[in-house]
Amino acid sequence: MFAGNGSSQLQSTVTLAARFASSPLRDYTRCMQHLTLPIVVESDKDGYFVTCPALQGCYSQGDTYEEAIGNIKDAIQLHVEDRLACGEEIPQALSVSLSTVEIAV
Repeated sequence: MFAGNGSSQLQSTVTLAARFASSPLRDYTRCMQHLTLPIVVESDKDGYFVTCPALQGCYSQGDTYEEAIGNIKDAIQLHVEDRLACGEEIPQALSVSLSTVEIAV
């Protein structure tokens, strides 16, 4: 995953390990919790598009429904880990309402 020679790889690994040892992410993983968050799955001729409304800007896609679900799980995991690393709160699950609107075209 790391580019460069062996010593820079080791240094990068050590740097990441040191950051992890003193981060909120370490505390979170020590007492791992499970989050249940709503997702919205849309399909069209090109595949599936998935968003997580609780995590603004967190979205993914896939050629199949299963691939899209797996991809959004990965995206959510990374999003939450990034928030923790930055000292931000983890969002709580929220209710999502799906409705329709009618417009004249």
